Amino acid sequence: MTPPDPPLLPGDPAPWFVQATLGNPRFHFHTAAGRWLVLGMFGRTDDSAAAQAIAAVRARPDLFDDVRASFFGVTLDPADAAQGRIAETIPGYRWFIDQDGSVSRLYGALTGATDSAGPRYLRQWIVIDPGLRVRAVLPFATDGGDRARLIATLERQPPPGRHNGIEMSAPVLYLPGVFEPALCRRLVAHYEERGGVESGFMREVAGRTVGVLDPAHKRRRDVTVTDPELIRAVQARILRRVVPEIAKVHQFHVTRMERYVIGCYAAEDGGHFRAHRDNTTRGTAHRRFAISINLNDDFQGGEVSFPEYGPRSYRPPVGGAVVFSCSLLHAVSKVTAGRRYAFLPFVYDDAAARIREENRRYLDDAAPRPDGDEAR
Repeated sequence: MTPPDPPLLPGDPAPWFVQATLGNPRFHFHTAAGRWLVLGMFGRTDDSAAAQAIAAVRARPDLFDDVRASFFGVTLDPADAAQGRIAETIPGYRWFIDQDGSVSRLYGALTGATDSAGPRYLRQWIVIDPGLRVRAVLPFATDGGDRARLIATLERQPPPGRHNGIEMSAPVLYLPGVFEPALCRRLVAHYEERGGVESGFMREVAGRTVGVLDPAHKRRRDVTVTDPELIRAVQARILRRVVPEIAKVHQFHVTRMERYVIGCYAAEDGGHFRAHRDNTTRGTAHRRFAISINLNDDFQGGEVSFPEYGPRSYRPPVGGAVVFSCSLLHAVSKVTAGRRYAFLPFVYDDAAARIREENRRYLDDAAPRPDGDEAR
């Protein structure tokens, strides 16, 4: 995303970026959605005004707890960390080391203007809502009054789940009865006969899309259905019972389906999938909608949630589906008892198929079989 012109204003979408923090060389900012966010655009922190501003946010761990809100400082100077002027404390407090100035330019702190000291840096606080929209832009003030205004702005905001003033619902389709119980049992038996293998997620590395295994981010074991009869059975039901609903609600005409995968989130593995999106790499850019069909109900946990739209989670009945845009940030909570079995395809159209074909050259075929894209 390019910097907005004019500068960011309340109501604008917050630009996404990937930048190094002290604890993560590639932090995807969009995965922090679901809580209030504060970007502190400092530039550098080697002066008393910066120290006092940092102290002001550090004094409120009750606000910056990664549930209600999170603070992200932005500095151009890696010496700030080396000399101990900044530090991360999880939960709540992180720092971007913006050596190339990309984040600072994106958010209007580096505009290209200069003065006798070099490039001019506009120090400011940017308050971003849980849906990743700018709520307030507060320039630093010489008298320090901006710090009190920042805290007051955060204190008067509603809880993250009601950040728009109402209880939010994610824009998903919730469809009972996509698969009959007998078909669900056949698919679970198919999984058990073959046993699952650990599945990963997508990451962009040096311009290529590679599969990565990281149990802290995702634990799930999968089986790919190859039985022609089972494939025809699931195709028929999705064509009859899901595709028309996508067309009605989204005016999108599905013509392709990717993956005939049965996934198992098991309590003994700590099965889960942290917040991610399914289409943010070149190898997954063609995906349009994800379909998650529960095949059993004798488990606890394992619910699908959409952090940008509040804490509500979704657990369809046996044979029921949650269908959602691959652009939505979503997570699967840890399974705490039993095993959750689910059928998990993606669907798209002919135009997206051309994108998929064009991007095949960026896909690392030697990587583990991947799933959703990298998150935080």
